[in-house]
Amino acid sequence: QVQLVESGGGLVQAGGSLRLSCAASGSIFRIAAMGWYRQAPGKQREFVAAITSGDRPNYADSVKGRFTISRDNGKNLVYLQMNSLKPEDTAVYYCSLGRSRGSTYYEADYWGQGTQVTVSS
Repeated sequence: QVQLVESGGGLVQAGGSLRLSCAASGSIFRIAAMGWYRQAPGKQREFVAAITSGDRPNYADSVKGRFTISRDNGKNLVYLQMNSLKPEDTAVYYCSLGRSRGSTYYEADYWGQGTQVTVSS
C-alpha cells in the first residue's frame, strides 16, 4: 500500500519561496516516477512537475524556471522548490506516485491529501 504525505504549504507573499515535501511509504518509491499537481478553486487539477526514477524532470510551462522538483531515494522523499511565487500559484498542491515513459509522459496512480499554498499580492 502506497501512502503519500505532503508538507510545507503555507502563506507567502508574491516573489517569495516555499519548499513542499512529500514522504512516500513503500519500496516502490525507488522505481516509480513522482509528480506534483495543483488545483485552484473552481479549476481542474493541473500538472505542475514530475521526475522519473532516473531523476529526469519535466515541468509545466507555467512554472518552468521558477519551480524545481527533486527526489531523495534514500529517504523516500520528493520535493518541490517554488521560487518567485505569484498569486496565480495559489492552489492545493498534491503529491503523486506514478509511471513515466521518457521524461515527458507521466501518469499518476496514487495521490496525497494535498497541502494549501497561498500567495498574497
